[in-house]
Amino acid sequence: MTSQLVRPTTGAVRRDARQKVTGEARYAVDRTPPGCLHACPVPATVTRGRVTAVHADAVLERPGVRAVLTHENAPRLGESDDPTLLLLQDDRVPHRGWYVAVVVADTPEIAREAAEALDIDYATEDHDVLLRADHPDLYTPEEANGGHPAVRERGDFAAAFTASPVRIDATYSMSALHNHPMEPHASTARWEDGGLTVYDSSQGASTVRDVLAGLFELPPQRVTVVSAFVGGGFGSKGTPRPPCVLAAMASRHTGRPVRLVLPRRELAAVVGHRAPTVQRLRIGASEDGVIGALSHEVVTQTSTVKEFVEQAAVPARAMYTSPNSFTGHRVVALDVPSPSWMRAPGEASGMYALESAMDELAGAVGIDPVELRLRNEPDVEPDSGKPFSSRGLAACLREGARRFGWEGRDPRPGVRRDGDLLWGTGVASATYPVLLSPCKASAHAGPDGRYTVRVDATDIGTGARTVLAQIAAEALGVPLDAVRVELGSSVLPDAPVAGGSSGTGSWGWAVHKACTALRETLADRSGALPSEGVTAEADTEEETGEDSPYARHAFGAHFAEVRVDAVTGEVRVSRLLGVYAAGRILNPRTARSQFIGGMTMGLGMALTEHSTMDAAFGDYTERDLASYHVPACADVPAIQAHWVDEHDPHLNPMGSKGIGEIGIVGTAAAIANAVHHATGVRLRDLPLTPDRLLPHLPAADRTR
Repeated sequence: MTSQLVRPTTGAVRRDARQKVTGEARYAVDRTPPGCLHACPVPATVTRGRVTAVHADAVLERPGVRAVLTHENAPRLGESDDPTLLLLQDDRVPHRGWYVAVVVADTPEIAREAAEALDIDYATEDHDVLLRADHPDLYTPEEANGGHPAVRERGDFAAAFTASPVRIDATYSMSALHNHPMEPHASTARWEDGGLTVYDSSQGASTVRDVLAGLFELPPQRVTVVSAFVGGGFGSKGTPRPPCVLAAMASRHTGRPVRLVLPRRELAAVVGHRAPTVQRLRIGASEDGVIGALSHEVVTQTSTVKEFVEQAAVPARAMYTSPNSFTGHRVVALDVPSPSWMRAPGEASGMYALESAMDELAGAVGIDPVELRLRNEPDVEPDSGKPFSSRGLAACLREGARRFGWEGRDPRPGVRRDGDLLWGTGVASATYPVLLSPCKASAHAGPDGRYTVRVDATDIGTGARTVLAQIAAEALGVPLDAVRVELGSSVLPDAPVAGGSSGTGSWGWAVHKACTALRETLADRSGALPSEGVTAEADTEEETGEDSPYARHAFGAHFAEVRVDAVTGEVRVSRLLGVYAAGRILNPRTARSQFIGGMTMGLGMALTEHSTMDAAFGDYTERDLASYHVPACADVPAIQAHWVDEHDPHLNPMGSKGIGEIGIVGTAAAIANAVHHATGVRLRDLPLTPDRLLPHLPAADRTR
């Protein structure tokens, strides 16, 4: 690709900042059409079975209750490739929390109370909800998430591993994790003149429009979806979720607009989550630490409703020298909620295991963990054999080590102490692929000298409005304040979801193409513009559909310092540093925010976040933010994000890589490695909570 690199204005302040702090920004539940009703879904209270009766009469007699939708009277839906959205279509209960009814009422309070009072009879069936590495129903799928082959093999791993003088064989596990965005999943829907309008908390309005059009058997142009402001998603809003479907069904049934907001306690069952994994890492290396054999085997779970396989072994295919390699996934379908995307799916969980194993290898061969990674830098991507478009991992490791003060680190674990506090440091690498999707955009020049860019991108808090305006201004050669950006509505040119760290690259490419075309059109004109202005349109389907001859990835390095209380087992992160190679950083303000946000999420993954499956009830027990502990600002007093300047002409016209997810990828491993360095204890099950760590600390420390 020979497109000229764009150099947007740096450090622009978020365009939506004032709207958000003043309450002017309008979210999905901030729309109240005249006559709006309120809906509350009813989750199943059995783990597996069938609904045999819904006793709705008593609820319908309550003042203010307008309707009760069940599988017996709900609107029939068309076909969908996402069976998690085929709600109220039959009496089946595939897992606890599956929605079996919806109550519609005049107020949210009336709807909620009536939903809780609704009496439902079930015929229960035996259930199976626990993941085991030796589960008899494990199978090898055709693909893992993202279309990756479930199994890849190069060379002869078994023979090479057996012949290796240094061998690591370790198993790492983590429980389910949940997205928990600040804004609840919510939709407000209304039918008018045979068309459907939905205000939805979603990461992609165009996608929601297309899915709803299929479900309600409408032409896409008869469906309008607005996702102007979204308060976070982390993947859970990357595909349509029950609120938009149930609100649209209830609105069609009642003939009035309907608003539906999911209670936070129900999110674990219906909006996706990161599936638990059991990961076995085997690494065979020479005595100088060069890897000759690498195997990453993943066991995970999916639901009986929809297959989703967390691609945790995939990053091992791109990271280190490994002439003999086996990477594979096995999965079992259980009677559990359907897993789905959660920030950095695959990489977040897989790199925790791989980078922990690399730390164990460094200890086994007596080599500094940073140096070990540098010794195993591949010349080309190991799995594909393609050259890297750019690979800044070594630069990130070296710069991170310099900034962190890594040189002179005592490698011995469990020897640094300050009173009751044991302290240590750890490092881990990070990677995330460059993903791009087709996108459309338009650019308009008005006779007043102002420009308008239109694209159905979704700003989920990342600063998309600001960065797209920067890209447009640079491509047009005009001041930033001369550009207005319209986004977040399906009436605008189609755009892919805000996910996979692909948003800015995909949307920005289309915006750049449209603005470049507009600039060329204006250059060929003479005289004043017509009253209606001039518009140029762009579609990047051809460009993004080309198979790149390069392996394209962002890379990073994470460094962590921890303090472990030898009396209580509590772990505190005192310093956290991330250094990234992510192409051209378009806006340092928003980029730093994204990196730090990802690192904080990785801290939660390492120390506080987990969900426990109740074997008897088939339910996740940590169902709110009082029991599911996300990290707060006080949990990491010193957190820094930096990047190396990376020029990569093989990406997109901006020369940018995605940054939304790489911040989480190596953080958990860096913290876990630091805990081992502090204590001498190697725990391989996340999170590293005090109850897990304390039994392994010296007994004398706990009896003071």
